[in-house]
Amino acid sequence: MSLHLAEISLAVAPGAHAVVLMDQAGWHMTGKLDVPHNISIVALPAKCPELNPVENIWQFMRDNWLSNRVFTSYENIVDLCCEAWNKLVDQPWRIMTIGRRKWARRS
Repeated sequence: MSLHLAEISLAVAPGAHAVVLMDQAGWHMTGKLDVPHNISIVALPAKCPELNPVENIWQFMRDNWLSNRVFTSYENIVDLCCEAWNKLVDQPWRIMTIGRRKWARRS
């Protein structure tokens, strides 16, 4: 997670500050986490997946491409998950629609 935050930090414009929303998974909130100076972490309340848009993305992928199938091997699982991810990445409008929250919009 520290390496991931370091990569995000590199993408933050000079003089800007990033806010990263995270659930309270142990690896997200550990005291050992090295948080760069230009990033703040905002922890989402525990057990509130409706506040975390990525949970809706995972659910969409399961519902549309990954559920109700029999996987033949570990490699088959990885291949099909990569295929589903690539389908999603090819549809940025869908990602925006799934992750959007009407109640979180500014008026």
